[in-house]
Amino acid sequence: MSGNEDPSDDLKVTPPKTWATGVPAVAHALEYSLSQTSPRRTALTLLNINQAKGIDCPGCAWPEPAPGKRHMNEYCENGAKHINDEATSRRVTPEFFREHSIAELDGKSDFWLNQQGRLTEPMVKRPGATHYEPIGWDEALGLLATELKALDSPDEALFYVSGRLNNEAAFLLQLFARAYGTNNLPDCSNMCHESSGSAMSETLGTGKGTVSLDDIHTSDLIFVVGQNPGTNHPRMLSALEETKRNGGHIVAVNTLPEAGLNRFKHPQRPRGIVGRGTQIADQFLHIRAGGDLALFQALNLLLLEAEDAAPGTVLDHSFIERNTTGFAEFTEHAREISWEHILEATGLSREEIEQVHERVLKSERIIVCWAMGLTQHKHGVPTIREVINFLMLRGNIGKPGAGACPVRGHSNVQGDRTMGVWERMPQKFLDALESEFGFTPPTRHGLDAVNGIRAMYEGRAKLFLGVAGNFVRATPDSAVTEEAMRGCRLTAHVSTKLNRSHTVCGDTALILPTLGRSDRDFQATGEQFITVEDSMSEVHASRGKLPPASPHLLSEVAIVSRLARKTLGDMPHIPWKEFEADYGAIRDRISRVVPGFEDFNARVSVPGGFRLPNPPNEGVFPTPSGKAVFTRNDFTMPHVPEGHLLLQTLRSHDQWNTIWYAPNDRYRGIHNARRVVMVNPADLDALGIADRGTVDLVSVWHDGKERRAEGFTVVAYPASRGSAAAYYPETNVLVPLDSVADISNCPTSKGVVVRLEPVAA
Repeated sequence: MSGNEDPSDDLKVTPPKTWATGVPAVAHALEYSLSQTSPRRTALTLLNINQAKGIDCPGCAWPEPAPGKRHMNEYCENGAKHINDEATSRRVTPEFFREHSIAELDGKSDFWLNQQGRLTEPMVKRPGATHYEPIGWDEALGLLATELKALDSPDEALFYVSGRLNNEAAFLLQLFARAYGTNNLPDCSNMCHESSGSAMSETLGTGKGTVSLDDIHTSDLIFVVGQNPGTNHPRMLSALEETKRNGGHIVAVNTLPEAGLNRFKHPQRPRGIVGRGTQIADQFLHIRAGGDLALFQALNLLLLEAEDAAPGTVLDHSFIERNTTGFAEFTEHAREISWEHILEATGLSREEIEQVHERVLKSERIIVCWAMGLTQHKHGVPTIREVINFLMLRGNIGKPGAGACPVRGHSNVQGDRTMGVWERMPQKFLDALESEFGFTPPTRHGLDAVNGIRAMYEGRAKLFLGVAGNFVRATPDSAVTEEAMRGCRLTAHVSTKLNRSHTVCGDTALILPTLGRSDRDFQATGEQFITVEDSMSEVHASRGKLPPASPHLLSEVAIVSRLARKTLGDMPHIPWKEFEADYGAIRDRISRVVPGFEDFNARVSVPGGFRLPNPPNEGVFPTPSGKAVFTRNDFTMPHVPEGHLLLQTLRSHDQWNTIWYAPNDRYRGIHNARRVVMVNPADLDALGIADRGTVDLVSVWHDGKERRAEGFTVVAYPASRGSAAAYYPETNVLVPLDSVADISNCPTSKGVVVRLEPVAA
């Protein structure tokens, strides 16, 4: 099989791995990297990735150690694959688009499209055309500007941002959108992490985590809830290994056993090569899907009862009285939950929960880390609010080694939000824009991702501009999303590589190829660097090291700046040309608009950059009351009809976001296939479905519309009872657009009720 062909579907199942990383991870990383580019380019990227003067990994947002403490190979298996997937020597030229119609490309897999290589020139699909054709930059941006100016309202346009975008370009894009007249700035956080921001903003006054890498290292007890570090952010495992070496303990809470949370073999240390590695989780809670709210309500109830038994010895009354509000109402409500409900929702025994409680009582410094296993449920926001209640009870907010740690999974997703890419930025930010740039930004809240799809589907939004990412494959309700995109007058995507979003076109469609994170960026004033913000609020520089993939590429900063000039002219007076020529000029403006970025250029020039201030760590809580808020969260759990399961979508190990690099999930023992559904053997027996049988996955929403993902092979797997797991984006079709988390509007991709419908042989 060549790298340009789809792998054949030939399922092989092996026992799930009981450890992660080690020598095989190194071998797989090098194998994929060398399949994409030369040994010299591979060495150049890998020796520079995540270094103080190097390339920030375009993959996950896990932070790097301080300069001087970094390994020369400061990357993980998936980071190595991701950077060299971008640095590939393969090219998609105009000849490619002449040879392949859009309809033909639309029938190809995500793997095949990605494997074609880097985009090299801007392309356009004219109304009624069957193929993309070349177009010059001036004409392409002029066409886009003309369509923007022809809309009846600025609110008919959507400006979507993926977490791969850098701070400078993100700041310019939101500035352009607001100067144009809309707050329609959906982003990838809307689909993944919005529940964290909603819950933490309400309770702590900030949507960001409160911990640093040093806190992880020195914590007594860390909960890793609803996340799979071994696949999604493997460098977290080295941080957890440091926790263990310092005497800390780990509790893993997951619906699936994950190899990385069992044992970690650090490939850069002798014990990770010849030894057994490090046991990560001291206790594994095999929880039912959606049962995390009940788990933390149970732990909070046990803490209150422990305080009753030994007054003044369990809770941190000083922290509670000085820094919080709502404690009395919370305690009254917390005592109402029944153990019958707790055990039903979690699928755990009372002994297991009480064992965790004993660990809590012995720990002075506690961190809770979580990811989409919490955020993508209907009750995701109350679950995270309950986590914050748990942390506050013993004062585990704002002290070393303790705190809240939402783990974002994409490189600069947090930085994009800091830069203003949000449909509901606070008035204080809008006022700062007005003061700096002399125009009045719109105040009406814009559309997030779900509401943006709905607006396109209903004809209220007519133009879509996506900057980075693969919107069509990242979003829920695939058939609805695709119909919505095809109904647009114009769709445009700023991209490095070909993906499915380029084949699901509006009447007119543009592909605008851009520099990658690994490419050197030269502008009128010389070579530029960009900045990113990681998951722990560290801001640092990133510098490309490779020649651009094509002389026809523009940076994202240049694309936004030129589009703004063509669309807005001189009104308002914003120096777009200066911004394109010198990214330092953008950072000067950011320093005057965005709190915490004062003296941005000087501070980011220091190796390793700087950390943004975190108010809760200073005892400041920017809530309406000025205090952290205890919340009352009604008990709830998913209710699954008889004969159905609760589906969670997830990544395979050989996957980053919507793109897979090979049809394998070797930690889970799934090889050579993607259309598989993992189900507990006891559930298969109850449903009368055979292991390795073929089924259609069917979800039915209250709109009466059946959503179907066809031809999945059933694999008996130690999933928690009542649940099923399958890979996205293949299963996004099953997630109804209207099935969203309360408050945050985040799609419920971890809580989809499905039935398994056998397919006749």
